[in-house]
Amino acid sequence: ADVAYLRSVLPSNTDDAFFDYLATLDASEVTVTAIPEGSVVFARVPFLQVKGPLLVVQLLETTLLCLVNYASLVATNAARFRLLAGPDMKLMEMGLRRAQGPDGALSASKYSYIGGFDCTSNILAGKLYGIPVRGTIAHSFVMSFRSLEEVQPRELPPRAGGDPVDLAALTVSWLQRVCDLLQTPPGKANQGELAAFVSYAVTFPCDFQGLLDTYCVRRSGLPNFCAVALALHQLGYQAIGVRLDSGDLAQQSKEIRGVFRACGAHFQVPWFGTIPIAVSNDISEQSLEEFRREGSEIDMIGIGTNLVTCPLQPSLGCVYKLVEVNGSPCLKLTEDEEKMTIPGMKMIYRLYDAAGHPFMDLMALEEEPSPSAGQELGIRVLGRLGETTKVIPSTVEPLHRTYFRDGQVCEPLPSLPEVRTHAQVSLNLLSPAHRRLHEPQPYPV
Repeated sequence: ADVAYLRSVLPSNTDDAFFDYLATLDASEVTVTAIPEGSVVFARVPFLQVKGPLLVVQLLETTLLCLVNYASLVATNAARFRLLAGPDMKLMEMGLRRAQGPDGALSASKYSYIGGFDCTSNILAGKLYGIPVRGTIAHSFVMSFRSLEEVQPRELPPRAGGDPVDLAALTVSWLQRVCDLLQTPPGKANQGELAAFVSYAVTFPCDFQGLLDTYCVRRSGLPNFCAVALALHQLGYQAIGVRLDSGDLAQQSKEIRGVFRACGAHFQVPWFGTIPIAVSNDISEQSLEEFRREGSEIDMIGIGTNLVTCPLQPSLGCVYKLVEVNGSPCLKLTEDEEKMTIPGMKMIYRLYDAAGHPFMDLMALEEEPSPSAGQELGIRVLGRLGETTKVIPSTVEPLHRTYFRDGQVCEPLPSLPEVRTHAQVSLNLLSPAHRRLHEPQPYPV
């Protein structure tokens, strides 16, 4: 069917032998070597090399670039967020609604996880790839309630067993005590919001969380949540967190943490002061920098649009270039120096200093002898080819491995968690000067 379609769109005088040849194509003559997925790769370093009959390897160009470009772009963007957030902050990918279609969304979930995110709100990505899934209640759920009379069922048995308790009535009694402590009028707390929280708590008593900003965080969302959480605690349950989706997130997180600590101390509930606080709402790199600068009590950050659409760099320009045919090197000459190709089949080595940081990637022709640790090397840095520099690496790592030969995958491919771990290890090996996001020291090749 594919060959028939090509016949219909190619010129009518195309030789029949061409279509006969297409029908016999297979990948048994193709060899693919690659830098392992999740590795840090630098500009001008060929991270994928494909050998085989020219027509066959040329047919692979668009597919390989499609598979690599967006995936690398999103993983890199996710890694930048992880570096800004620090190792202890929980990061949740939640970009499904803003991604470029369902396929783009699945890729974004997968490669955000590789880049360092902890979980996704995309349940299909969880099912297909085993990525941990997380989420919170929605504003629409909170807004769908008007009063406590709508809560059905409303009784909840204590966790340790015993007769069911009317959670709504218990929550109302706690709301008065919380409002007295916070010096806020109970009448200002939205009853529909309180009903939504109670309904959620009855259904998921071990996983109760609150979305605090549907109406007013200070006068409604926060006291309503505390009242339900304390009522649950009286029955032996523990709330798992809150989310903010608007306003000054850093400042509000500090105010909320103060309220949690005050409630924990006043009502003698020690764990209350450590309830996790999650935030969302168009979080960007600038947002994370502001959180760090201002200080915050945020434990989890949900990032969507600025993660999956990569607005700081919407595309990655990886290219696929011919460097050798029948043993003869090929060189593309152009007035744009950045687009000039480097001829010949190459080996790639990563050179490490005594501190264990990579300081240079070295390209050499396949037939050249491999460099070794402690050996003085005469090198020319791309962009400064007229100068020869001497370097002595403490460690030398060949980067390429053969993954596909003779129509077969040559070695077991790593699992997604293994790729994710490898990506974080690779990033952590970089020296701080190369890893910083603002004005990093250029990494030489």
